Amino acid sequence: PILRMVASTPPRGGSAIPPQTMQPAPDSGNAMSNEPGRLAKIRAALFPIEGKQEVTKFLLIGSIKFFIILALTLTRDTKDTLVVTQCGAEAIAFLKIYGVLPAATAFIALYSKLANVLSKKTLFYATCIPFFTFFALFDLFLYPNAASLHPALASVEAFLPGNAQSGGMAVLAKIIANWTSAVFYVMAEIYSSVSVGLLFWQFANDVVSVDQAKRFYPLFAQMSGLAPILAGQFVVRYASKAPTFGASMHRLTAAVTFAGAMICYFFHAASSFVEKTETVPVVEGEAAKPKKKKKPSMSMGESAKFLASSQYLRLIAALVLGYGLSINFTEIMWKSLVKKQYPDPLDYQRFMGNFSSAVGLSTCIVIVFGVHVIRLLGWRVGAMATPVTMAALSLPFFGLILMGLDSPARLS
Repeated sequence: PILRMVASTPPRGGSAIPPQTMQPAPDSGNAMSNEPGRLAKIRAALFPIEGKQEVTKFLLIGSIKFFIILALTLTRDTKDTLVVTQCGAEAIAFLKIYGVLPAATAFIALYSKLANVLSKKTLFYATCIPFFTFFALFDLFLYPNAASLHPALASVEAFLPGNAQSGGMAVLAKIIANWTSAVFYVMAEIYSSVSVGLLFWQFANDVVSVDQAKRFYPLFAQMSGLAPILAGQFVVRYASKAPTFGASMHRLTAAVTFAGAMICYFFHAASSFVEKTETVPVVEGEAAKPKKKKKPSMSMGESAKFLASSQYLRLIAALVLGYGLSINFTEIMWKSLVKKQYPDPLDYQRFMGNFSSAVGLSTCIVIVFGVHVIRLLGWRVGAMATPVTMAALSLPFFGLILMGLDSPARLS
């Protein structure tokens, strides 16, 4: 190894000595010396992060996303259990259109105003903490007193046109009669979008350099893929084993609150670490670097016009719209089938826990092999894999439903 190092180092004032003139004849000892090099290549492929400072930075930022996904998975399984078992899977589409969409629009408007007033640190806490405060209040006050807070279903049906016997009015009557669960669903949906899209990626893009992003971001996805596995098994092995769903809610809320506290802790730790290690002090007598020109703030209307003027962004919006429609069409149908099989909330919750663990495991596998698919077959094939797979699997799924194979007797 010493000879190789000398051979690969150019002498001062001259060219590099050809390696073949310096290396000894290969022998068994030389073959053994290649082992550390092979291990280093394997490590670089699996964990391409070097140095104590980089590893610490990666673990701190990655832990933020891990606990964000952990809380997201727990609240997602809880909201589905509440709404599907109380109102039916049909209520999901109604809540997303008439509940989540207006609430998300109002949230973005409020967030835009706060972003112009608060610092990035304060904005993170001001965005994160209210969600976990609501989840705790729901468990402590709203759900235990649901019987006194909810109006009777018969009274709601009598109030709505046509006594809400069928169609959308029947779904609306169930939602109003279980309005606390509907509010939980809306809050959990907004959290799922805000936590990853705004809280995590905005912070990560601010503190992770372009060079580090190439190595950090795939591992962030791999690390966060473990969170649904852990969350799902927590639901299956502990939360769903409670004697009542109310007791299960206490266990879930404790885990969600712990995840929220860890998000704030690791955000503070990561911010402090980056400020301490990566802030470049200005040397006395050295000209300070010019500050970046502050971007002008735009209103929501101006932002919408700016986004609509870009063909690239319009195409991305079409992709997102297609993704949302395909997911919602499938989600409502398969969750209604799950309710037929598991009408009890604890059984439904247990199924969703196993499902979340399966999704997390599948995500880890896809991330590992997906990188190589894109590298070998190109970005177009990698991008088309998801919609093609979705379309191929939807044909037998909807075909079997049309054939009447979704009856509870057959599901049993």
